[in-house]
Amino acid sequence: QVQLVESGGGSVQAGGSLRLSCVASGFFWRRSCMGWFRQAPGKEREGVASINVASGRTSYADSVKGRFTISQDNAKNTVYLQMNSLNREDTAMYYCAADGGDCFAREIYEYNSRGQGTQVTVSS
Repeated sequence: QVQLVESGGGSVQAGGSLRLSCVASGFFWRRSCMGWFRQAPGKEREGVASINVASGRTSYADSVKGRFTISQDNAKNTVYLQMNSLNREDTAMYYCAADGGDCFAREIYEYNSRGQGTQVTVSS
């Protein structure tokens, strides 16, 4: 059974940083695609960042390029999202997602599995 458990969300002032973590279990980690997407109230889901665990190749939404970094720890089956220079537009529920196959051929929020989400709130 696939399990994705996120942590690290919280409240931060604009310009601050947070690091989200997602611990994965129940599937073959090294063949997986891992990613983060977010959804704010009244807005559509937005894929934020994804990583091919086998190759380490990453992809980012234009809105977070240069500010967010996705990374992995294979020993811990964990993916991280380091978020710097946060602004109010980053306020959302952030979800970890996982799937196999071609990581970058579909939206991250279309991945087969997702966690419960962790809230990020940025205040000015």
